Amino acid sequence: MTTTLPCDDDEVAAGMRKLGAMIARHVGDSTGGATPVPGLAVARLASAGVATSYLYEPSLCMIAQGAKRVALGETTYRYDEKRFLLTAVGLPTVVQIERASEEAPYTSFQLYLDLDVARQLIADMDLVGHEPAPAEAGMITGPVTEDLLDPILRLIGLLSRPGEIPILAAGIHREILYRLLISPAGERLRQIVRLGTQSNRSARAIGWLRQNFARRLRIEDLAEETGMAVSTLHHHFKAVTNMSPLQFQKHLRLHEARRLMLTEELDAGVAALKVGYESVTQFNREYRRLFGAPPRRDIQALLAAGVAPARSVADGDRLRV
Repeated sequence: MTTTLPCDDDEVAAGMRKLGAMIARHVGDSTGGATPVPGLAVARLASAGVATSYLYEPSLCMIAQGAKRVALGETTYRYDEKRFLLTAVGLPTVVQIERASEEAPYTSFQLYLDLDVARQLIADMDLVGHEPAPAEAGMITGPVTEDLLDPILRLIGLLSRPGEIPILAAGIHREILYRLLISPAGERLRQIVRLGTQSNRSARAIGWLRQNFARRLRIEDLAEETGMAVSTLHHHFKAVTNMSPLQFQKHLRLHEARRLMLTEELDAGVAALKVGYESVTQFNREYRRLFGAPPRRDIQALLAAGVAPARSVADGDRLRV
């Protein structure tokens, strides 16, 4: 299989500076958001803000300037100008920008990945018959290289030439997927998109939980839904998400309750019951453990910080950087 070329740190650093300038030029005086390029969002923030809950969709995230911490269960991922974040499946996280200032704003992009295109690429690359590796976490960081950065710069460059987006964006997106698939981090993406692998079945379980997070969970039903034995489901699901199915459901409920309190002004008791909790006391305890503060104080801090409302955990195709 083709491998990525060794990177020249100076060339990568120069490319990241160019990337940051291109994003800054597009963003202007705003903080960023979705762009005319399908699946692409950009951000430029002068302060770190507060830790926020976020459900990552399959995506590539890269920081031209700054740093970010992403907590997934008990595991923490950090990425910056030298390392990208690749997410292969929807995962509930708590994120915190770690480096941002007026002089050096946090500058980044997120590109939602088309897994159907990735699956076709795997077939074109003749990887279908290869023995799949054991299930691993659906999120990974990897080094930024010249051969990955090259198509990224061309994709971001389309923002200044919007008339070319319908013609060129899809092809560049496919090239970026190819570069990711042949990178050391690409195995995680291959595991998720290849039908029949344990990681792919775990991804199906994740999708089911996102649509049914408020229901009482019977592991036997989830195992039947995904075609796995209960013990197999537990093992591979935890490998992909860093959580058991029950823990994952709890995180989904807490993230959704936080959204409801923030956007619909529900109190903690009502939000807890709406997402499936039977005990408000248990909800308050688990909320504080995940987000670091009791619900009322946490929501007040988010409102004071001007945190943008998230969409429901049951929704897909969310973009945020």
